[in-house]
Amino acid sequence: MTLLELDDVTASYGPVRVLEGISLSVPEGGAVGILGANGAGKTTTLRAISGMVRTGGSITFDGRSIAGLSPERVAALGIAHVPEGRGTLGGLTVRENLRVGAYLRKDSKSVPGDIDYCLDLFPQLRNRIRSAAAALSGGEQQMLAIARAFMAKPRLLLLDEASLGLAPGTAKTVYEAIGRLRKESGIAMLVVEQNANLAFTLVESATVLETGRNVLTGSTAELKGMDEIRRAYLGG
Repeated sequence: MTLLELDDVTASYGPVRVLEGISLSVPEGGAVGILGANGAGKTTTLRAISGMVRTGGSITFDGRSIAGLSPERVAALGIAHVPEGRGTLGGLTVRENLRVGAYLRKDSKSVPGDIDYCLDLFPQLRNRIRSAAAALSGGEQQMLAIARAFMAKPRLLLLDEASLGLAPGTAKTVYEAIGRLRKESGIAMLVVEQNANLAFTLVESATVLETGRNVLTGSTAELKGMDEIRRAYLGG
């Protein structure tokens, strides 16, 4: 079953069109990657889904059109967005950030247990539970951003450059936790990532963008076997 579908989606910042007709789909419980160079339109694709940019074309989630909805209404439908740069609330503690993530939920009795799950998923955060988010390391802030998004109990998680600025070992740890989260929760994921080696540990398929258009789509295995993908994204 298709959970998210984009069909010929365009997006603009003022008079400047950034997406020229993106089409992709994410199945229920599946994980799809978006690859491409800087300026290809990867981040804008996620913003288009989240209602953060003016769009054309069709965006449907669980069979319902969400094009033109506000970010708040998109989030309420079950889409959580972890933006590039993490976007944690620096003046709030780790625990407070996690509670903010759950603010739309009606099952308040389940929130403490989900906080414990996040602290098990990212053990580094347990020792920093009373620390302000601004005092965390870059890796810890990324972990907190992902955990806070999970606290919303979304059906779809949009991840934008989760490894950006992280040391290789920390990035690997973050992706291993994301993989565990996906396996245990069944959350579908749309993953923007410059590091294709990391992305391919998580996603089953990916699309490559150039100047706001899809130029290549395939399974992880298919893309790994293409010389142009190895040269551009896998260091081969």
